[in-house]
Amino acid sequence: MGAVNTYEIIEAYPKDKYLPSYLVYAVHQGQVLHILFAVDMGVDNVRVVTAYRPDSHEWGSDLRKRRVP
Repeated sequence: MGAVNTYEIIEAYPKDKYLPSYLVYAVHQGQVLHILFAVDMGVDNVRVVTAYRPDSHEWGSDLRKRRVP
């Protein structure tokens, strides 16, 4: 299970170009990850678009909210 227990949707893009997508915050082995999922409800399919470790220069101290430029 690991990170699944820590999943939290931090941004939603319901009108994304191809499919609705969601940016998820997760913690795995003490490391924070952001994972972008695209969701195709019509065929019960979820796709991982990208996953990365968030940059503290772009994200607030809790790594859940983007910094305002």
